[in-house]
Amino acid sequence: MAITGTHAARSTSGPLVTYAHETRRRRTFAIISHPDAGKTTLTEKLLLFSGAIQIAGSVKARKASRHATSDWMEIEKQRGISVASSVMQMLYRDHVINLLDTPGHKDFSEDTYRVLTAVDSALMVIDAANGVEAQTRRLIEVCRQRDTPIITFVNKMDREVRDPLDILDEVERELGMPCVPMTWPVGQGKSFGGIINLRTQAMTVFESGSERRPQDFETIPLTEQAKLAARFGNDWQTAMDSMELATGASPAFDEAAFLAGKQTPVFFGSGVNNFGVMEVLDALVDLAPPPRPRTSSLLVNKQAVVKEIQPEDNAFSGVVFKVQANMDANHRDRIAFVRMASGKYTPGMKLKVQRTGKELRPTSVVTFLSQRREAVDEAYAGDIIGFTTHGGVQLGDTITDGANLQFTGLPFFAPELFMTVILKNPLRTKQLQTGLDQLGEEGAIQVFKPEIGGPMLLGAVGQLQFEVVQHRLKSEYDCDVRLEGCQYTGARWITADSPAEMREFTNAYPQRMATDAASTLAYLCTSPYDVRLAQERFPKIHFHPLREHAGLSLGSAG
Repeated sequence: MAITGTHAARSTSGPLVTYAHETRRRRTFAIISHPDAGKTTLTEKLLLFSGAIQIAGSVKARKASRHATSDWMEIEKQRGISVASSVMQMLYRDHVINLLDTPGHKDFSEDTYRVLTAVDSALMVIDAANGVEAQTRRLIEVCRQRDTPIITFVNKMDREVRDPLDILDEVERELGMPCVPMTWPVGQGKSFGGIINLRTQAMTVFESGSERRPQDFETIPLTEQAKLAARFGNDWQTAMDSMELATGASPAFDEAAFLAGKQTPVFFGSGVNNFGVMEVLDALVDLAPPPRPRTSSLLVNKQAVVKEIQPEDNAFSGVVFKVQANMDANHRDRIAFVRMASGKYTPGMKLKVQRTGKELRPTSVVTFLSQRREAVDEAYAGDIIGFTTHGGVQLGDTITDGANLQFTGLPFFAPELFMTVILKNPLRTKQLQTGLDQLGEEGAIQVFKPEIGGPMLLGAVGQLQFEVVQHRLKSEYDCDVRLEGCQYTGARWITADSPAEMREFTNAYPQRMATDAASTLAYLCTSPYDVRLAQERFPKIHFHPLREHAGLSLGSAG
């Protein structure tokens, strides 16, 4: 039984029920990177090493029947890219690891931003030849805003790459935080000899091959200096010199600084060759934080009271950070991905969607290994569980077992690109409406319905989003559509100081008014000056470039 206000429960015998033991076993993290840095490959290898899968699929082998486990959508298999974040759970060293693989492509950054609200840490993958790239910078910024701890993996050391000291220097500059080397490379490219593990004081010798397991790699203690120097020659001496420089210039690993997002441990390796991956998996267990408290608004006498919800609390609460339609093409289902914030889930629980006050009755509740699902017997704070529903749940919804609270912070960004949807066969109007409703609710694209009628508008952050939605409308909803350019170049969500002022504004600009998938009113712009002119004319109307679920962001207008 949930007690509003304390968000905890006492058993009949008196002691406070706590799930601290289970929550401390959880690690929930996202893998982030620029496209082609090797993120999805590394995801595969982490799953492989934890025993979650038996064979890793190559992301590049598009013509083969084997595809990356985390790339399940047909368009992902065709292009060899991730366009939707996927969730995987695995068990390693008696820890439950929830791993979220995110799209690296900038056109799908909104999905990634939302995923980052659901994790406690991030694993940043950097291509050792290219260093920190544009999309990585954007993702770092999101992590920095949330003080998310970041573990860094420098990938592709078996290729011709940049000097490791240069890479560390660039990471420090871009992240604005010091790097702490945990492993160090010996050689690179064709002469890549392996990595020195500063935690175990041993060198793991590199051998290429995607079928190797951790136990297959030779390990030599650093106490055998003469043997190592003889075997690796000049590369060994160079590595020792640069490692001494790096460790001398870096602070010692400080757990508190890392957890506050002010220091990043760095690992080197080659994901495609299974090399250096085990060290990362161990670091996720040893260094990454368990679930943390989450801020919510508690409704007391119709007043919002900010409260920290502790993960070990007894009452169930969670937030929907992703909705995915048609993961199973045979059943046309929709899955709401819920990050549990507190309590324990057991089958048959009575749950409520806070936004509507309605009871949530999922047809099934599952955990994930990409598109493979398993029924949930129990789940705790930190876990990602999927509620199979046929509607009634939106991105950002808070779900509880009764307590009145609302988690905030799930971002929706004003789109910068717009297209008009033209249906080729007018008899498919109902299917088109269903498709746009569902794709809009899942956040694959932003759908705007003009208030004065006419064709629906699609708003996107990047061009590729349009292509994916067009593909999905045809393959999942049997709707062949044509996308045409339109006059709009931006949108702003609007609020007003009073209903009368809102009416006056909407009457002045009827052709510019549209509602999004969450029925929030937006003002459509045709040039950067539109908002400024409208703002001057109606100073009591507020224009928002960012919308957060459960109310507009109170961030800067404009």
